[in-house]
Amino acid sequence: MKVVTQKALQGEPGPLGAMWDEEGVNFALFSKHATRVELCLFESSNSPQESERLTLPAKTHYVWHGYVPKLKPGQLYGYRVYGTYDPKLGQRFNPNKILLDPYAKAIGRGASSSDLSFGYRLGDTRSDESFDNRDNASVAPLASVINPHFDWGSEEPIRRPWNETIIYELHVKGFSKLHPEIPKLLRGTYAALASKEAIRYLKGFGVTAVELMPVHSHLDAKHLVDKGLTNYWGYDTLSYFAPEMQYASQRLPQAAVDEFKRMVKALHKAGIEVILDVVYNHTGEGDHLGPTLSFRGIDNLSYYRLSQKSPRNYEDFTGCGNTLNMRSLWVLQLLADSLRYWVLEMHVDGFRFDLAAALARELYDMDKLSAFFNMIRKDSVLSKVKLIAEPWDLGPGGYQVGNFPAGWTEWNGKYRDAMRRFWKGDEGVASEFTTRLCGSSDLYGHNRRRPEASINFVTSHDGFTLRDLVSYNAKHNQTNGEGNRDGENTNLSWNHGVEGPTENPQINELRIRQQKNFLATLLLSQGVPMIRSGDEMGHSQNGNNNAYCQDNETSWLSWKLNQEQSELLQFTRKLIWLRRNHPVLRRREFFSGRVRAELQTKDATFFDPHGNEMNEEAWRAPFVRCLGAMFSDLRSKKNETSTETDTFLVLMNAHYESIPFQLPLLGKECFWHSIFDTSKKKDEKKNAPVAGGFIYPLAGRVFAFFQLANENKMEIIKKGGF
Repeated sequence: MKVVTQKALQGEPGPLGAMWDEEGVNFALFSKHATRVELCLFESSNSPQESERLTLPAKTHYVWHGYVPKLKPGQLYGYRVYGTYDPKLGQRFNPNKILLDPYAKAIGRGASSSDLSFGYRLGDTRSDESFDNRDNASVAPLASVINPHFDWGSEEPIRRPWNETIIYELHVKGFSKLHPEIPKLLRGTYAALASKEAIRYLKGFGVTAVELMPVHSHLDAKHLVDKGLTNYWGYDTLSYFAPEMQYASQRLPQAAVDEFKRMVKALHKAGIEVILDVVYNHTGEGDHLGPTLSFRGIDNLSYYRLSQKSPRNYEDFTGCGNTLNMRSLWVLQLLADSLRYWVLEMHVDGFRFDLAAALARELYDMDKLSAFFNMIRKDSVLSKVKLIAEPWDLGPGGYQVGNFPAGWTEWNGKYRDAMRRFWKGDEGVASEFTTRLCGSSDLYGHNRRRPEASINFVTSHDGFTLRDLVSYNAKHNQTNGEGNRDGENTNLSWNHGVEGPTENPQINELRIRQQKNFLATLLLSQGVPMIRSGDEMGHSQNGNNNAYCQDNETSWLSWKLNQEQSELLQFTRKLIWLRRNHPVLRRREFFSGRVRAELQTKDATFFDPHGNEMNEEAWRAPFVRCLGAMFSDLRSKKNETSTETDTFLVLMNAHYESIPFQLPLLGKECFWHSIFDTSKKKDEKKNAPVAGGFIYPLAGRVFAFFQLANENKMEIIKKGGF
């Protein structure tokens, strides 16, 4: 270690983190219970020891701070934090461990799974009560000072209405890693997602927003590294400000930050919003036996929720070993500062909050009036971006679908389950199925929220892909190295007769049809649709429903599509076109039962196969697997800004047999034009429009879609490619 030739000046207590002012760098670190803080400067990521160690000279309201002249962007640093080590009292200070700044804007060296990363002696009979006095400087994660300046030009974040939003959930690496048209050196990176090839696909596909799986710098847990696996999904966060450097084409701290910004700029130019999947409920440090990398060694008592009975242990509402302490104002400030940074500096458009119920636990039960929600509501920046909750956690009363405040949308797990049960052919599902199809008014109507509060999905990163949902009865997670014990056991899936791949043409045809049924239901439901990346092209994970550690071709999208996969992709594109071009398919308000005067029909009507409107007795019948739904646009033509006042008919048959269905009779001039039928082949001749009252031969396991026909609408449909 070099002889220190300078001392840190007093500096300022804010902002927290490292701030370059073109003449030097100000450092500020919160720690309520520390007794001393040292700033450690490193010459490079390969340095086995810090080159200088400077004591932060000042402390203001629990913030330790100092200013070092002449330091520049690219400077690597960490902290040694002094205090009591007594795990039984929740104190875990160990100055032998260099710690990552929680406000690090870039990572200069990632975390290691080395034994040196632990504050206690691994293998010691006293476990975490022992004290490891070995120095970790050679393997400690390091932050890098950045230059925040970036030329955004005239770019501005997008503010697309929720009812016009179609979300595409993707993994930055997995989306492009195998893309043949993207240069090899760029594949799997932010630059790849910003490439003309990726932009062309996303725009041509028709989605309006990408929801990126975690891009915060994350940790590969020791148990995965020991198995030769990695934390591919990235849900064990190391830094809430720094973009994950492995997704950068240039593995340099500043380059990673700038490349992320260029990606956002390119997507915005194409009219595509950027939503981040963020994990503020826990960190990658794990339970009391986890490594000491940052928060644990800086101020364990302040950052984490500790057990009241035994502060040595953590309260775990996440299943990941720890839960951040939302009762601490400093933790709330950390979250607010992080979110604002990603909006104001990185220009993202919204956030999906992993296990969001855990963020609202000030005591135990989730509280809609919690400090976290109030912080978001009162913030002039955060209250205006897209906010999506995964509305559950593992704590008491953790399933909170429908209970989040106004301004929030939610992943609707009840929608997912109802869709799966209906198309699997379960009994007694029809009533809930139609409620979900129409926007889940039972969940969101009671507190004046709208259908757009429901983020509808059939599959997500967590679980089976759509193709595997119709190909497997059980999970097959053996490659995860946990004896197939991990992952969800109740998947509401169905293999249609054979587990996994088969050469049986009848089963394969039915599986393709069912995938189309799910996609049609999803994209024509009220609410906001979310498509899992790869579902539109039949991606399979070979039955793995928990591929969090599979950084390989199990998870990476294959762009070599066979004929069936190409047709599925084209079908999904057309569904998106329908949704985007017909407002009745993406209403802002729930169906009300109002009548359209010229047709004498309500805005939403449901029919049995005999053409009769469904009554209470019909809804209660457990065997109902076939029904029709007619949706009509009631807007006045005088005030209509669009040229469309549409009426659509949906026929859905989850029964295995064909069922003759009498089409609704609305008047002498009424006839129905078939837009698509998932049982029909692509090149099969389209049926001519038929009059109301016609008996339509509705095949088994099928979704059929009709439009009330006239000359103008015929031309509109042709433009959509059907």
